[in-house]
Amino acid sequence: MTPYRGRFAPTPSGALHFGSLIAALASFLDARRAGGQWLLRIEDIDPPRCPPGAADTILRQLEAFGLHWDGPIRWQSDRNEAYAAALENLTSQGLAYPCSCSRKQWRDFTIYPGWCRHGVRDPGKPLAWRLRSDKGLRPVTWQDRLFGAQRFDPIELGDVVLKRKDDLWAYQLAVVVDDADQGITDVVRGFDLLDNTPWQRQLQHALGLAEPRYLHLPLIMNRDGQKLSKQNLAPALPVEEQAIRPLLHRALAALDQAPPDTLALAPAAEQLDWAIAQWDVARIRPEATRQASDADMATTHPP
Repeated sequence: MTPYRGRFAPTPSGALHFGSLIAALASFLDARRAGGQWLLRIEDIDPPRCPPGAADTILRQLEAFGLHWDGPIRWQSDRNEAYAAALENLTSQGLAYPCSCSRKQWRDFTIYPGWCRHGVRDPGKPLAWRLRSDKGLRPVTWQDRLFGAQRFDPIELGDVVLKRKDDLWAYQLAVVVDDADQGITDVVRGFDLLDNTPWQRQLQHALGLAEPRYLHLPLIMNRDGQKLSKQNLAPALPVEEQAIRPLLHRALAALDQAPPDTLALAPAAEQLDWAIAQWDVARIRPEATRQASDADMATTHPP
């Protein structure tokens, strides 16, 4: 049996928040409970969204919460050649194509209608590269570890972008190439990415790459019903020990692990030792979303 290798892969567009903590903590505990490795990958392929210092802030936050990763950090900004090789492979199979269309042009459609599949409509315009969802693996099925059997026809999701018009790599291609290169066996992430998995399974199949197991977690929502995110100004995680202890305890509770009240003010290392020994995915309620408490959303001092 292949040894467990998990990962946490944040985009350094800002500090981590309570929703980020849930994803990082669950992936960490899942790896450690299995006696496996937990890797850290910084998904910095979109420089305009990555302000200076944001990645350093994320590293400080993870270390403050006791979430220590194995091995060197992977930076996606160093991976241009690997992504280019994957795109060339897909193009040679007829599974990727250049596209000049803008979102404004197809705004009346739910998904991109594939206008450039058989030739670029406006050759003089900047070009993106898209995946031929109609020619890849169909249907896509897998067993999510929390939400059970999944079945999608990717053509109903459309032809996702693999490389943007501004010459930046898109998430779907980069994540598949890096998960395979790092030997990731298990992906633990938020429910909002569940419907991204069909594209990623198509890419894995086309590129002859291993398919990891998936565990999608309930999303943490604010009081307005919005996913906690940097865009929605979710408060940054603290790095002060006294603030970390109760917040980590609440994160374990949000993952339905039922930490004892006596751990609420225990050091992070003690809470994590308990959580690794007790970690059980079967305890997590399979809900797409759940609301953060007022305490989870309390304003904290920036790290």
